[in-house]
Amino acid sequence: MKREFLKGLKLEDDQIDAIMAEHGKDVEASKSQLAELTTETESLKTQIADRDKDIKSLKKDAGDNEGLSKQLTELQDKYKTDTETLTNQLSQTKLNSALTTALTGAKARNPKAVEGLLDMDKVKLTDDGKLEGLDDQLTALRKTDGYLFDGGKQTHYDPAGGQGSDDSDQVQTLVDAFK
Repeated sequence: MKREFLKGLKLEDDQIDAIMAEHGKDVEASKSQLAELTTETESLKTQIADRDKDIKSLKKDAGDNEGLSKQLTELQDKYKTDTETLTNQLSQTKLNSALTTALTGAKARNPKAVEGLLDMDKVKLTDDGKLEGLDDQLTALRKTDGYLFDGGKQTHYDPAGGQGSDDSDQVQTLVDAFK
């Protein structure tokens, strides 16, 4: 409100001063309210911006956590797979070692050749280190392919054709034969 407006209404200066003082109070109250609301608005805008940053950061971290969780899961799966593979390799090595020992004990001339004839699906290594399913197969192989096994040394070999020559002077016998 302007003083000229009040003067145009034909009000006296005392009245105009009182009205302007009262109006000034209202204007000042409105200004302070406006300042408070402006400050509050700016504060809220700042808080919203900070929250947006935090949300973006949390989304990024959550994404990273998902990535980290995924990597952790992949590593756990890889570790589990590697452990299973190594356990299987160790079991196979133990089985091969026990089989070679058993075939040597069974006097196989060539353990690799005998192993090739065995059905390895039926041969299992027990916890106490024994092989199940091997004895039956070895018995069958001894019957069908006995040449694969050493029967031991024969104590007396008597070749067909005699006992050899009784001549004590073999050189003289050969000289006589050419005459």
